[in-house]
Amino acid sequence: MSRDMTTLDLGELREITAGQPYPLLFVTVSGAHLYGFPSRDSDVDLRGAHLLPIEEVVGLRAGRATVDIAWERNGAEIDLVTHDAFKFFRLLLSRNGYVLEQLLSPIVVTSSPAHEELRALGPGTVTRHHAHHYRGFAETQKRLYATSGELKPLLYTFRAYLTGLYLMRSGELSAHLPALAGLVPEAPGYLAELIAAKVAGEHRAAAGLVPPAVDGDLAALAAALEDARTVTRLPERPPAEDAVHDLLVRLRTGR
Repeated sequence: MSRDMTTLDLGELREITAGQPYPLLFVTVSGAHLYGFPSRDSDVDLRGAHLLPIEEVVGLRAGRATVDIAWERNGAEIDLVTHDAFKFFRLLLSRNGYVLEQLLSPIVVTSSPAHEELRALGPGTVTRHHAHHYRGFAETQKRLYATSGELKPLLYTFRAYLTGLYLMRSGELSAHLPALAGLVPEAPGYLAELIAAKVAGEHRAAAGLVPPAVDGDLAALAAALEDARTVTRLPERPPAEDAVHDLLVRLRTGR
């Protein structure tokens, strides 16, 4: 795999991730590649779900609820994290934007009929409470930006606020920052320049690139997200909860 990680070879990633200890329901690409600002030296974040055999669920020897494996190929760091279907489905139903983004990621390495069925159920797992996830993630990244002074956590902060805003208003998930800049009116016009600077270097310093208005813009996005949460038409509970339960039962029992 080339060290230029702005583009991905999905076939090579599929070969690298083959031979996992449990059957994979899916593997998709997350992180900077999903968010629309990978650098040449970005890591590749692979995320997904696996299915434990029934004997490792009901027996005394429990299987691995999470599998985390890392590789290095031609200087590129590749990390694969998968959760067992029970854990992944529970996270999906608990306002966890991370797993929702992984499920609905358009950059698919490995899929299955169960993945396609779960993707179709994905919109029915969204609730108004996902705003809390994106606000919390944005606040964490904002603190990291304050201590590191790097562009990456600042862009992660903007991405989280804008994803949450767009989700609350439209009910649709978009994790791609360049696209969100055109979808959310509050997105500042200087984002394109910051994205270009980040693509040029994974750990690019923000000094001299970020306008003085950034703190006010972030505060305005935080307030807008809270306003959007209070008026959203998204439900309190995920409408697809029963369907997700039924899918897990069928996967476990082989029906």
